[in-house]
Amino acid sequence: MTTTDTATDGVATQEIPRTPQYSGFTERDLGEIAGRGQADRWVWEARYVKLLLVVDFSATVAATLAAFVLRFQGAAYAEWYLILSALIPPAWVGLLALSHAYERRVLFVGGEEYQRVLRAGLHLTVGIVLASYVAHTDIARGYLLIALVLTTFLSLLGRFLLRGILHRARRGGACMHRVLVLGHAPAVAQLTRQLHRRYHHGFQVIGACLPFDQVATAGATLGVPVFGGLGAAANSATAAGADTVMVLSCPELDGPMLRRLAWELERDDIDLFVSSSLVDTAGDRITVRPVDGLPMMHIEHPRLSGARRLVKGLFDMTVALVLLLLLAPVFLVIAIVITVDTGGPVFFRQVRVGRGGEPFRMVKFRSMHVDAEARLAAVRGDNPGVLFKMREDPRITRSGRLLRRYSLDELPQLVNVLLGEMSLVGPRPPLPAEVEKYPDDMRRRLVVKPGMTGLWQVSGRSDLSWEDSIRLDLQYVENWSLTVDLVILMRTAMAVVRGSGAY
Repeated sequence: MTTTDTATDGVATQEIPRTPQYSGFTERDLGEIAGRGQADRWVWEARYVKLLLVVDFSATVAATLAAFVLRFQGAAYAEWYLILSALIPPAWVGLLALSHAYERRVLFVGGEEYQRVLRAGLHLTVGIVLASYVAHTDIARGYLLIALVLTTFLSLLGRFLLRGILHRARRGGACMHRVLVLGHAPAVAQLTRQLHRRYHHGFQVIGACLPFDQVATAGATLGVPVFGGLGAAANSATAAGADTVMVLSCPELDGPMLRRLAWELERDDIDLFVSSSLVDTAGDRITVRPVDGLPMMHIEHPRLSGARRLVKGLFDMTVALVLLLLLAPVFLVIAIVITVDTGGPVFFRQVRVGRGGEPFRMVKFRSMHVDAEARLAAVRGDNPGVLFKMREDPRITRSGRLLRRYSLDELPQLVNVLLGEMSLVGPRPPLPAEVEKYPDDMRRRLVVKPGMTGLWQVSGRSDLSWEDSIRLDLQYVENWSLTVDLVILMRTAMAVVRGSGAY
């Protein structure tokens, strides 16, 4: 029995309905594109994995060559170092494959890919050290340090840049997964809006299947074509050229029906995603555990204390201290520019709310006129928002516009990081007025230190609404890891260079 045979939906043999606004597919087109979506997916995904192999192998070759040159610099060396340098690149690629760093489910978006590269780097280091111990070979520590650290770093950088290229391609509509959504019309409409709001995740909704009683009436409100009822899902996915089916919470899709759908999609190698009501919970906190034959999801608590917090604190303070020393000349130049431009104080201090609701004074380079606070009411006008931003704020100075465009006004917050009041990465530091309006669940973001940058910074900066910035902050709190911090720092550098969303 197939899903098209179920009594739940008797529309499997009916003509596929269309939404009135939709003018894309016709019956003839559906026949032409059947299976094409899956073929397109396999083409670009296979090409992407091949490029990853080239990136990883090239990164190791460059790292071992640099280690060889920097460590020995023409001095005498044992010939077996040449053999070791030749063995590390294939060993590195093999370890990445064993770490599942080339699997489709961890590529393209998210931080799991980078975590697997870091683990592979650790395994490679341990493996070489153990092999050296067993063979009674004394490997030059300088060579080993340079080779392994550079290998891991260059692989991470190469994958980060390659993912950036993929996201630019997706911005133009290429390399997208073609998604058929199953569920009730309101949920389908909400998911469609969310997926079409951003492109980097690579999911493009091409249609929907709805319960039988909604097929004829709800299609006009979705903005995507309705390809039939829930019972026709597998056939509709094939006809539409979908390579992914997303199932939202829907009582009509019970366990047996969902199981049969999975079998039918397996026939055409179409991915099946089942929605969870667990909002913003990362996959590494979710484990499927069988309980008397029933697959139950075990949700681990986010790890916000203990050794992980200690490591994060040490990382923050070390990087902040190094950056303060390196950027001292930049601080001096900025101070001179502000003084020459407008006079008055160089720094601006403002009370913000930190971890646990504790207030602290956040310091920034002054980018507004000295009477900016007094002019706020006149500039705000009828804008009732808690987080006030405007593109052409007359209170910003000439030098301030340049500082804000490249986030140079944020640099003094490194002092706050060094004092333990802030972190390099974390939720946006809120104003007391914002915290007063938080509903209870939003106070969750106060369990960690605020950050100089965060998901809000790399997802739109000032273009974000207050609600979106809060949602991203909560997502960070629930899924923090050191790898996530490193990825956000890299993405921040790219966002700052582009100057996107800054005003």
